[in-house]
Amino acid sequence: MNYIRRIIIIMCVIGYGLPTYAQTVTELMSKIDSAMELNSDITARVQLTQQRVNQGTRVLEMVYRRRDTADAFLIVMMAPEIDKGNGYLKSGDNFWMYRKNTRTFQHINRDESIGGTDANAGDFEQKKLIELYKPAKEGLDAIKKETLGRIPAYKFEIKAKSSTVKYPKKVYWVRQDNGLPLKEESYSLSGTLMATNYYLSYASIDNHFIVNRALFIDEFEKGNKTVMSLSEVSLKPIDASVFSKAYLENLSK
Repeated sequence: MNYIRRIIIIMCVIGYGLPTYAQTVTELMSKIDSAMELNSDITARVQLTQQRVNQGTRVLEMVYRRRDTADAFLIVMMAPEIDKGNGYLKSGDNFWMYRKNTRTFQHINRDESIGGTDANAGDFEQKKLIELYKPAKEGLDAIKKETLGRIPAYKFEIKAKSSTVKYPKKVYWVRQDNGLPLKEESYSLSGTLMATNYYLSYASIDNHFIVNRALFIDEFEKGNKTVMSLSEVSLKPIDASVFSKAYLENLSK
């Protein structure tokens, strides 16, 4: 199965300034969306370590570049060697998968697997919670106080208002002190828990927090899990030509 959109919460940048308490779920969602919106480009190296039952461990490495102002991202596979040079490109509402050996592009949707892993194309785009989801209920009782590990957290539930999302229901736990997501559960329409994501650590860069380690657990196929590690993060401007089919094709020459 494919996991959430988590590599972006995975890849999302979350800024300072979230309130220690949001009066409603809608307010909390809006504040998270605002904080996660990038004002700069981002480049990072991503490692996905995937464990699957009876298949062992598989490690993939990729370079990821994103520009929210253009609604664009680019993924270039670096390892394993058989996948090196393959890529994925998003521009606006269009997603493409590029294959180096044939130098061809295939139009894909958000659920397309990235390199055969449990991460999908939609995980790498910047999407706003408030546009895709709405509170399951509102009011002060919609936000519960819990302790996750030793960290005081707020728990709330949201439901889909868009047919483009994979999971119609999600439950979030966010830190009480700064609003950073700690845990996310994704449910099917029937209410079955499909995936659980833990955001294990954040790095601070240029007054922003970036998720640099996360664990994705497949609750449907028990025993399958993926660890995401982020490194070499840069917020330097990226040339506009990078977010193009021509850029991927030139890498194959």
